[in-house]
Amino acid sequence: MSAGWYLRRLSRMGPREAVGRAGDAVRRRRWRSARPDCPSVTGARFTAVLPAGAIAAVPPDAAKRLIAEADRLMAGHAEYFGVDRDDLADPDWWYDPKTGRRAPSGYAFDVPYRDEDAVGDIKQIWEPSRHQYLTQLAAAYAITGNERYAERVAEHLRSWWTANAPLRGVHWTSGIELGIRLLSWVWIRRLLDGWPGAAGLFEDNPVAVNQIWHHQRWLAAFPSRGSSANNHVIAEAAGQFAAACAFGWFPSSARWRTDALRSLERHLRGNTFGSGLNRELATEYHGLVLELGLAAVAEADAAGVPVPATVRLVLLRMTDALAAIVDGRLRPPRQGDADDGYGLVVDGAGTDRWGSLLATGDAVFGRLAWWPAVTGTDARTPLLSAFIKPTEPSVVRPPSRPGHFADAGLTILRGPGEIWCRCDGGPHGFLSIAAHAHADALSVEVRHDGVEVLADPGTYCYHGQPEWRQYFRSTLGHNTLQLDGGDQSVSGGPFLWTRHAESRVLVADPSGEGVARWCAEHDGYQGSVHRRRVELTAASQELRVVDEVRGPRRAVRLAFHLGPAIAADLVDHRARLTWTRDGEDRSAVLDLPGQLTWRAHRGETDPPLGWYSAGFGRKEPTTTLVGTGYADGVRGFTTVLRFHG
Repeated sequence: MSAGWYLRRLSRMGPREAVGRAGDAVRRRRWRSARPDCPSVTGARFTAVLPAGAIAAVPPDAAKRLIAEADRLMAGHAEYFGVDRDDLADPDWWYDPKTGRRAPSGYAFDVPYRDEDAVGDIKQIWEPSRHQYLTQLAAAYAITGNERYAERVAEHLRSWWTANAPLRGVHWTSGIELGIRLLSWVWIRRLLDGWPGAAGLFEDNPVAVNQIWHHQRWLAAFPSRGSSANNHVIAEAAGQFAAACAFGWFPSSARWRTDALRSLERHLRGNTFGSGLNRELATEYHGLVLELGLAAVAEADAAGVPVPATVRLVLLRMTDALAAIVDGRLRPPRQGDADDGYGLVVDGAGTDRWGSLLATGDAVFGRLAWWPAVTGTDARTPLLSAFIKPTEPSVVRPPSRPGHFADAGLTILRGPGEIWCRCDGGPHGFLSIAAHAHADALSVEVRHDGVEVLADPGTYCYHGQPEWRQYFRSTLGHNTLQLDGGDQSVSGGPFLWTRHAESRVLVADPSGEGVARWCAEHDGYQGSVHRRRVELTAASQELRVVDEVRGPRRAVRLAFHLGPAIAADLVDHRARLTWTRDGEDRSAVLDLPGQLTWRAHRGETDPPLGWYSAGFGRKEPTTTLVGTGYADGVRGFTTVLRFHG
C-alpha cells in the first residue's frame, strides 16, 4: 500500500488502537527470531464428540447433496469465486490458479498479501486453506463410514501442516483465516471420531498439536483492534474459543478460553444493533457472524462452559432479524460487501444458507408465527442443535414481522405479488473505516416474487482490480442519485472510507393502510441534501420514488440497475421490463423522470457500468438505466414502477 494510504489509515485510528498496533509491530519483530516450542502434551484426549443420534438426524436429501459434493472433491474438483479448479486431489497450498502466481515463502509478516502482482489473488489462495472442504469430506465419512473420505482428509491435513510451518508464509498473515481454520479442525476431528486413525491424526500427532498451539498463540497475540474489530474479530474469537474448548490440552487453554469468550461476548454486542441487524450493514457478514456465534455456543455447551446470557440474546435477535428481512424466497438484502465467507460448512452444493440459519434458529430458539416457512433441508442444523441447549428467551420477541429497523436505518416495504422493496437510510458503515460499506445511501432494491427487478449489483472483488472494486461500491453502482460525478462518501482505499455520508429516516410506515411509505435524506454531497420518498401502493402494485436535491444547481446522474433476469426496452423515458418466473412471463413498466436524458448501459468496461455480481469473483453484464441532467432545487425527479399481474 502507498504511503498516503498508511497516513489515511492512521488518521482513522484512536490513540488506544495506535498504541496497540505499535505493540503488535514490536511483537512481530520479536517473533521473527524468538519462536517458542509448543509445550509437551501427554495423555491428550478428544471428548467433544457428537451426541448419539446426531448423524442419523441428518435428512436423507441433505446427506445425498453432501455425498455428491464430497465425491466431486475426491475427484479434485472445486469452484472458488468463479474459478473452477481440478487440482484439489493434491493441492499446492500457495498457488493461485486465477493469476498463475504462487505466493512467496518466508516470514509470514513479510509477505505482501495485498499485492496481487507479488502474491496472486489472495482470496483464491486462502479459501482452500480454511479447510471447509475438508469438513465436508469428514461429514461424508461420518454419514457413510467410507474411510476413503477420512484418508483424504488426513492426507491433506498432513500436507498442509508440512507446507505451512508456524509463522511461515501467507497462511499466517490474517487472523480470520486462522480462526476459521481452527473451527474447521475442531469439526474435522469430531466428524472423524469413528475412524481408527483420528487420534493419530490429531491428539497423538505432535505436528498437529504444534499447529493447534501456534494458531491459538497467534490469535491471542494479534487480535483485530479498534477500527478493524468487525467480523474478523468475531471469527478470531470463535475459532480460538472452539479450539480452547475442544483441544484444551495446553497450560494456556483455560486462559485462552476465558479471553476468547470475553472477546466474543463483547464484540458480538458491539457488532450488532439492538434490533438484531449486523452493524456492518453488509448482509453476508450478518450471516457469517451468526454462523460463527452459533458454532461457538455449540462448543461451549459441548464442553459445559457457561456462556453469558447476552451471547444467546444477540444470536436470538440476529435470527429474528434475518427472518424479518428475507423475501418470499428466503433471500435477504444484497447490501454492502459480500465475499461468500462461511463460518462452518458441512453441507453440499444447493443447500440454502439462509434457510439453514433459520432452521437452526427454529431448533435453538423456536420459530415465531410470522417467520417464513423453511422447506429445504440441511446437515448443519441437526449437527449444531445436537449440542446447543434450547433456550427460553428472557426477552419479548417481535409479535409481528418488523418492517423497519430504526437503528440500522433499514426498511422493508412489502406488497401483493410478493413485491419486496428494501430502502436504505442507515449509517454508512461500521467503525471509523466502514470497511465493508458501499456508497449507497438512500438506495432501493426491488424484487417481485424473488426476482431482482431493481438490483443491488453486489461486490465482485476486493483486491487486485481497483477499478472494479471502486465501481461495485460506488454511488453510481447503486439505485440512487449521484451529484457532480462523485460518491456520497469518500473512499481512502479498498477497505477505507475517510468521509461518511450521514443519513436520517424521516418517515417509515411499512404497514400503512393501502400505501407503505418511507422517506429519508443524507448530507453526503457537501452543500446539498438528497431526499428520497418511496411509496408502495398495494391496490395498483405501484412503486413511486421521488428524489429531491436541496441546494445549488448540480449535475445529476440517477441510476437504476436491473436484475440479470430482466430484459428492458427503453424508449424515451419509459422502460418496458419483462422476465420469466417458474415458466410464466411477467412484466412491468418503469416510467422515468422526463427532466433527465436516459440511456441503457450494458457490460461496459471503460469505465465499468452495467454489471451484476451474483457472488464473489463472478460478474455478468446486465442493464443499467442512467438518467443525466441537472438538479435545480425546484422540481423533484419522479420514477414510477408498475407491475402487471
